[in-house]
Amino acid sequence: MDYWICLLICLGAAFAGFIDAVVGGGGLVQVPLLFILFPEFSHVQVIATNRFASIAGTTVAAIQYIRHVGIDTTFVLIAGISAGLSSFGGTFAMGLVSSAVFKPMLLCIIVVLAIYTFVKKDLGIEHAPSYNGKRLWVMSAFIGAALGFYNGFIGPGTGTLLVFAFVTILQVGFLQGSASAKIVNAMADFASLIGFFISGSIVYKIAVPMMVCNMLGGYIGSKAAILKGNRFIRYVFLFVLTLLIARMSWDLFGKP
Repeated sequence: MDYWICLLICLGAAFAGFIDAVVGGGGLVQVPLLFILFPEFSHVQVIATNRFASIAGTTVAAIQYIRHVGIDTTFVLIAGISAGLSSFGGTFAMGLVSSAVFKPMLLCIIVVLAIYTFVKKDLGIEHAPSYNGKRLWVMSAFIGAALGFYNGFIGPGTGTLLVFAFVTILQVGFLQGSASAKIVNAMADFASLIGFFISGSIVYKIAVPMMVCNMLGGYIGSKAAILKGNRFIRYVFLFVLTLLIARMSWDLFGKP
């Protein structure tokens, strides 16, 4: 592997860790980068390598949020357990999806998220939960199971989708949604990572240096999100989605 490729993938991992800590979806940075720099990898190898690299950064960010942001631990644990179980099963279904379907699917998801967040100007600005008690537990389990399966089956953007689901369905603020999503995402990532260990899909010579850089980015990103609050997280969310739409659109449609 050339040194410039190693440097680029490490810088990308650090940026992905920062983004993942602020709004989730660091995989939406790392995965396209891995596809571009290592076209010889299968999409299963790309997702497995991304997952190994990102789980440490997600865990670092989750610890920071637990220490500094008020979190409803009951709903987070319910969502995390259901996400972990369905994520483990989703890893074994991933091989059924070809790259030709996988990449356009990611692009469509990103476009929908960006449009909705841009139109809803007040989305996630106020923390006003719409569920409590058993209804909150049921909704948490449903969100966790649905997005946990997505995490294992497809992967990139799980953190962003969790934040989006918590903010839109449960009506929590962006900061609380991001904090909760980090914990749930870490639990789902760990469960799906077991499946990748079993399948032997992780490329460790790339995944290990990426992991170190992702941890650094995750620490800095979580500190920035806690300090700046909901509006900062929303702006970063939209900025990152816009860049990703442009990058993936060029990758799919702009090449001769």
